[in-house]
Amino acid sequence: MQKKGSKAKKIIISVICVLLVLVIGGMWGLSVMIYNDNFDKRFESYEPYMYYVEDFEGLQRTQYKFESDKGQMLTGYMYSSGENQKGVVVIAHGFGGGGHNSYMDVANYFASNGYYVFAYDATGNDESEGDGVGGMPQGVIDLEHAISFVKQSEDFSDLPIVLFGHSWGGYSVCSVLSYHPDVKAVIECSGFESPSGMFESEGKKIAGNGIYLMMPFVKLHEFIKYGKYASNTAIDGFENSDAPVIVVHCEGDPVVPVEYGYDIFYAKYKDNERFTFIKPQNNEHDYVYRDKTYANEFDAEFDEWLKTLDYDYNLEENKERFSKDKENYLHENLDREKWSDMLNKEMFEQFLEFYNTNIK
Repeated sequence: MQKKGSKAKKIIISVICVLLVLVIGGMWGLSVMIYNDNFDKRFESYEPYMYYVEDFEGLQRTQYKFESDKGQMLTGYMYSSGENQKGVVVIAHGFGGGGHNSYMDVANYFASNGYYVFAYDATGNDESEGDGVGGMPQGVIDLEHAISFVKQSEDFSDLPIVLFGHSWGGYSVCSVLSYHPDVKAVIECSGFESPSGMFESEGKKIAGNGIYLMMPFVKLHEFIKYGKYASNTAIDGFENSDAPVIVVHCEGDPVVPVEYGYDIFYAKYKDNERFTFIKPQNNEHDYVYRDKTYANEFDAEFDEWLKTLDYDYNLEENKERFSKDKENYLHENLDREKWSDMLNKEMFEQFLEFYNTNIK
């Protein structure tokens, strides 16, 4: 009887172990699949909304190619306007809308005020190589290589470097300070504190608190894929550098909630003279540093145009037709002058003064 009981216990334990392996393996596989579905994709800028150099009077640019961590070649542009530049602003773009093109108005502003501006497309975006982005830590890796490229270039090696980043780029410009602590100043807009935090934030919208079951697997997946970069946080960067920082984040940001970035930084550094906190009281993410007046006007006009269509643009069978009609409408009706002049001038004057003060 004792032998039979012992054998039964072994069988039960074996079954439990097998079930645990299957459950853990299933959660692991599901977590990786969801992670890759969200982050390991290519992103291209939507052509009708793209900026062009011709949209900005006097703006010039020169193309550069540089290598990132796996040998993939990234495309960057050095923007300028006039001569006697006093520093280099390196821009790190956001996630999901393509590469740096959406920030050409930012590049133009700083170029027009005495800076070179180096803006690039991260891995898996627009003109850069890569089948997909891969994951959030890739942003820090690509930025680290971009800064090293600027430092090593004979054209810009003697100039001080400052950083500007938005969203994914906001996280990247902070975290990268662990690798380039000599950066003179950082402006981060709508950023987050850690890469896994961004997955958690997005996952909660879909799975609620169930996302916390996946987080250990997500963190392990990122660590296996990216090593030390997976554990790098924005605060790690702050602690490894003396660079002054401006943090900008809208109160009701629907993409990166303030509790995943701004609130963390404010709680730790609100009394630190290195840090300046700006918190616009609205619900914007992409327009955190822009005036949305013209965009709202155009959206209203676009909505009226939709009512004139003689077909249901929501139907799958009309998808291709609507896509072409929409592109034609945007090309014919978007006011390029207003579209390229939406920066919050008062805020950017503060940004400029911040850079000017800290490159000395």
